[in-house]
Amino acid sequence: MALFSRKTGAPLDGVDVLLADLDGVVYAGPGAVPHAIESLNRAESDGRRLGYITNNASRTDASVAQHLVDLGLRTRPEDVVTSPQAAVELLAKTVPSGSTVLVVGGEGLVVELEKADYVVTRSADDRPAAVLQGFDPTVAWTDLAEAAFALQTPEDAGGIPWIATNTDWTIPRERGVAPGNGTLVSAVHTAVGRLATVAGKPEAPIYHAAVARFGAQKPLFLGDRLDTDIQGAQAAEMDSALVLTGIDRPKHVLAAPEHSRPTFILSDLRELFEPYPRISQRGGVTTVGTAKVRTGSGPEIEILAEGDRDIDLLRAGAHAIWSTGRQIFGFDVPERLYRDSFHRP
Repeated sequence: MALFSRKTGAPLDGVDVLLADLDGVVYAGPGAVPHAIESLNRAESDGRRLGYITNNASRTDASVAQHLVDLGLRTRPEDVVTSPQAAVELLAKTVPSGSTVLVVGGEGLVVELEKADYVVTRSADDRPAAVLQGFDPTVAWTDLAEAAFALQTPEDAGGIPWIATNTDWTIPRERGVAPGNGTLVSAVHTAVGRLATVAGKPEAPIYHAAVARFGAQKPLFLGDRLDTDIQGAQAAEMDSALVLTGIDRPKHVLAAPEHSRPTFILSDLRELFEPYPRISQRGGVTTVGTAKVRTGSGPEIEILAEGDRDIDLLRAGAHAIWSTGRQIFGFDVPERLYRDSFHRP
């Protein structure tokens, strides 16, 4: 798997299944991300299967599918792979069906637990066999407290399992960026001194489940976060594209550690169909399209040519930095290199 493409074809060339994150890629809050719906419909019309992988545990696969239908996509519930589904599969390995599980979260968790014949409770007084935690905008301090009460005893000392659907620190909304499930999990962790087992991204099983469900031979994953979407795709040995319509911005791309670098960097999903520019490097100069960036043995990074596209300058800067094997804080990065001119809802 390439960590950064040197291909000259379009990112979709040869792809049979296009897998996408939702928040920040397809929609932000109730509304669609610009150019996402028409691009995904075009990919499907060209003969590719579309699937969606989401860490958002607040809704069911059916409600997510209906949201996508309302936005103009042709989506069925079985096209949506959710972190609650991954969490319940993980739970089933250690806790038998019929057991009582304390839920911190919303309908997405409750429905999947009931499908698997678990009994749902909101109270630690019901002596639950496990705690399952996922994001929901209605989660309150009292819910976090019940989880803490149930998790007082460490698991290695006989305590019950604690599974989190995901640990995304933030979640994009139509009004901006809001705290995600990771902040809520961290609150419980602070209270009890335990770490949750994480079922969703960036862990590989949720990607493997999607590949198996859709029979993918050459999937491509679309995400807006390096530390969950892209890191998880890389862990699952899957090509990925970071789209700059959600959480992570150019400065995050330049600083991306090796384990969370995408195969492609896109301004928006229209670029899935465009030839991806060749990346060449000679004598410390990295060229992408008409953009040129030079690095040397010292901390200086020099922009030799800004080029005619901001996305190509970002690609050149990222590849130049990544190829040195050095971390971002060892460079003097020109502000122009991480100027954020990309659309974000």
